[in-house]
Amino acid sequence: MIDSTLEILRTEFANLAPLAVLFGVLAYVMKRRAIVDAFRRARREFTTNIVLLLVNAVVVSPLLLVPILTGQSMLPRAQGLVDFWASVPGVLAVIAAIVMIEFAAYWRHRFEHHRALWPTHATHHADEAMTWLSVRRKHPLGELMGVLIDNLPVILLGLPFWAIGAAVLIRGWWGYFIHADVPWTVGLVGRGFISPAAHRLHHIRDEALMGTNFGNMLTMWDQVFGTYLDPAPHLNCATGIAEGTRDAWGELARPFEARYWKKAEPQPSEQPAA
Repeated sequence: MIDSTLEILRTEFANLAPLAVLFGVLAYVMKRRAIVDAFRRARREFTTNIVLLLVNAVVVSPLLLVPILTGQSMLPRAQGLVDFWASVPGVLAVIAAIVMIEFAAYWRHRFEHHRALWPTHATHHADEAMTWLSVRRKHPLGELMGVLIDNLPVILLGLPFWAIGAAVLIRGWWGYFIHADVPWTVGLVGRGFISPAAHRLHHIRDEALMGTNFGNMLTMWDQVFGTYLDPAPHLNCATGIAEGTRDAWGELARPFEARYWKKAEPQPSEQPAA
């Protein structure tokens, strides 16, 4: 058990190392002399995100990796669908997997902004100094929900596990990119793909505007369901939540606090007449 846990952690750090170099260089190019101040502002939350990603790597990630790496699933998969996707060109299978995962993730993400699921999802929105590692700032319950819900449709629909794995990897890379602290709308590309500016707008401190741009990679489902908002007027907006940011242990405890589960008090206009 200890050996397998250490191997998971080693793999996680090995995967993060090139990303840290890439985004470190990007931060230097974009900020130059301001990079030291930016690091100081983000240091505490960056540490929180590291701890949370390690907890999730040990607790949650294996649930997704086992079926993908072994090609086995405990869920029913109609052989006709499996055969159909096996006959589809590989590139199309990966694109289909991305589109389907994005659809499931879009609705999962929208529901996470409702009161019942917000205490778990709030952890992801708590960063006030966003960095590329903010994508990994997730409560284990939120991480588990994402792993199960986002990938359930593509597994049930019989897509090849290698295509699902490729889609997860591509979406994961894109997730790091859109959380980076850069005010990029990526021009015409931003019409079809979520940009760093579009996703920062989703993390905006303004709770009304926070209910936009739910996609992780594609703008498709936001545009279909009317939740896409052009980020151009909101570049470099302030991020965070009313409840404030916390260290890792505070974030792990957040969903279990009684104040989240108290019924909202009726407003004076809603009080019953005497």
